[in-house]
Amino acid sequence: MAEAGVDTVSRRTRGLDRAFEILEFLRVKRQPMRPNEIAAEIGAPRSSVYELVNLLLSHGMLDYQQGDGRVFLGRRLYFLGTAYAEQFDLMRECERMLGHLAEETRETAQMCLLEGNKYTVAMMREGIRPFRISSNVGELVPIPWTASGRLLVSHLSDQEILEFIPPDDFVLPDGRRLDPADFINQVRGAVRDGYFTFNSEVENFTHCFAVPIHQADGICIATLCLVAPREDGLRNRRAYLDSLLSAANEISEKLGYHPLERAIASPI
Repeated sequence: MAEAGVDTVSRRTRGLDRAFEILEFLRVKRQPMRPNEIAAEIGAPRSSVYELVNLLLSHGMLDYQQGDGRVFLGRRLYFLGTAYAEQFDLMRECERMLGHLAEETRETAQMCLLEGNKYTVAMMREGIRPFRISSNVGELVPIPWTASGRLLVSHLSDQEILEFIPPDDFVLPDGRRLDPADFINQVRGAVRDGYFTFNSEVENFTHCFAVPIHQADGICIATLCLVAPREDGLRNRRAYLDSLLSAANEISEKLGYHPLERAIASPI
């Protein structure tokens, strides 16, 4: 009897895992798809995917799109996301800071996070200059391609970084391979400096600035970034960094991070 109960719980857990996998797959894919296409892409049995899709449709987590059996993320997820944003201080604070940064610098301002073992832009505010740089919010990008990536993995050991980042992600957009040892050196340098800047590996003619947002225990949980035309970024480097560091430090303090207190408490 007990074994039957454990088996039932196990099946429900697998079903939940698969349902979340379907939702995450559609989020990353960013287009409506038929259940049989989803099943083929995620390597799942058609029968279980059809069953879970119908369940998610009944709860409003998925909606039909385009009138041919394709499904996509549902309206109820929007309301869940809205409720999350209303209660999560980090998102509210970052939204306010991005508006301030974009107005002050006239450049594109972003808040970036890790999504699994990839980097993503979670929020963005475009600058008011005629030349605008846009990124797709939510798009997954290899960590080594980004300035923020050096900061977002900085709490990991060297070995943990190598195990965390897929080997193919060290191949840059132009086909060059970034030596993982060089990447790790850049990570440690970013920790010492408190920021990381470089000419973008993704967007030609742009310069990227990233500074960390720390939670109370000192781990970088997000970054604030500016993406500027290369010449303007290099010319205004100090001013842009000052603006970013001021904004990120203010958010970090509200999350309970106090570097001076941590330094005093840490043994020499």
